Amino acid sequence: MGRFERYLTLWVALCIVAGIALGRAMPGVFQGLGSATLAQVNLPVAVLVWLMIIPMLLKIDLGALGQVREHWRGIAATVGVNWLVKPFSMALLGWVFIAWLFRPLLPPDQIEGYIAGLILLAAAPCTAMVFVWSSLVEGEPHFTLSQVALNDMIMVVAFAPIVGLLLGLSAIVVPWDTLLLSVVLYIVAPVVAAQAWRGALLRSGGPPALAAMLARLGPLSLGALLLTLVLLFALQGEQILAQPLVILLLAVPILIQVYFNAGLAYWLNRRLGVAWCVAGPSALIGASNFFELAVATAIALFGFQSGAALATVVGVLVEVPVMLSVVHIVRRSRGWYERGAA
Repeated sequence: MGRFERYLTLWVALCIVAGIALGRAMPGVFQGLGSATLAQVNLPVAVLVWLMIIPMLLKIDLGALGQVREHWRGIAATVGVNWLVKPFSMALLGWVFIAWLFRPLLPPDQIEGYIAGLILLAAAPCTAMVFVWSSLVEGEPHFTLSQVALNDMIMVVAFAPIVGLLLGLSAIVVPWDTLLLSVVLYIVAPVVAAQAWRGALLRSGGPPALAAMLARLGPLSLGALLLTLVLLFALQGEQILAQPLVILLLAVPILIQVYFNAGLAYWLNRRLGVAWCVAGPSALIGASNFFELAVATAIALFGFQSGAALATVVGVLVEVPVMLSVVHIVRRSRGWYERGAA
């Protein structure tokens, strides 16, 4: 993990401070950026999201789907947690903590938005950062690659229905036209573009050309994420200053969800007798979220100043430290795992 990625939480915190300060100093500029929309899509965010997502998807070889059957037990456990458990468990945690336990401490007009943001955060599994987490637990690289490729393909067809279902169950009006447009704009089109670009690089210069391009694009991807956060917090600043406790309260269901799903995936793999080098990345893929997609979709569906957008950003804020703690737990528990899986 590079130094920049290792301190992502610090950079996010600095972006929060910078965004709030800039929003108060130049409110007109940021209001103009926030209102620059076409067909309900914010144009500055669309550009930044593509800069975030394309380099990540460039790492993924969809040809790895042919390896899925080689690790079918680990794949089954991870897919089950990612798509049958995680979005629904997060919705339940949102209802319990945000709509009930924490309701007196939160702005009443943002409750539904916070729950929507949590659902969006959990509705798509992580992509590129999973390769970092997998390497830190000495994960089986072919399993990680095939699992991420499979998740990307599932996401194309499952993201919108799951989000629509859970928002509907939460009595939140679902703007289906915007949701479907977000899927095309932030999932389908980037996947197609990234795979076409990947193929061209491999044909022209082979793996070294792809590796060189990924090295150049890495800082650009994270830089685009941080600029998105500055823009979001420039428009959210007044709400945050009025309710500083909100970020801490929103982190509670996110943290519970991460540890619950990581533990569930890890336990399922152990029960199925899966090798530890597969169970480790399975637990991490089961726990982490595609927060770039969540942030973009929340802004598209509900706007910059929505509770949904703020809730997804809290996921970015806690991502690195909480996932590093899961890495630590997986590594320290290797002996226990292998005694039970043998």
